Amino acid sequence: MRINKLGILVFCACCLGLAAQAQAERADRSKPINLESDRMRVDDVQKISVFEGKVVMTQGTLTIRADKVTVRQDQEGYQYGSASGNPASFRQKRDGSHEYIEGEAERIEYNGKLDKVEFFNRARLKREPADEVRGNYISYESRTEYFTVTGGAGPAASDSPDARVHAVIQPRNTGEGAEKVPAAGTPKR
Repeated sequence: MRINKLGILVFCACCLGLAAQAQAERADRSKPINLESDRMRVDDVQKISVFEGKVVMTQGTLTIRADKVTVRQDQEGYQYGSASGNPASFRQKRDGSHEYIEGEAERIEYNGKLDKVEFFNRARLKREPADEVRGNYISYESRTEYFTVTGGAGPAASDSPDARVHAVIQPRNTGEGAEKVPAAGTPKR
């Protein structure tokens, strides 16, 4: 039984597709992939691998946690991955920085043909220390660097705090000349 290592690698490195935008740790690509789960099924004919039960996938600084991870390859060789959980999550160090990117959703899907990552239901992405975006659906297309976030839908959703997109974007200091903003409640001098 041969595990589709390329599929798993692509899912790990790209599924959390902000890798291109967020400049994921480059050294992670050369590190071994470690997988732990309660169960594993591999169908080499159909080119599908399924890992179930407290799945933990690590490669260098990248960690994916999910209840179920499915990786498949189509006839053209494109890779597709899906991680589901309550929630499924990932965390990875940014290249050349001490910052991390982390995200979660009930389902995270990667489409290798489109180079697109989608986060479904209770989606959240965060770049440490404090930038964050939340919504019901988040999509990132790596080729075009196009990002979409939408809230919930329907009349009942409008009363829910999760029905709207929420973003927190911290100002970036640009050097010594950057204005220092005092913390809330701190008197200006």
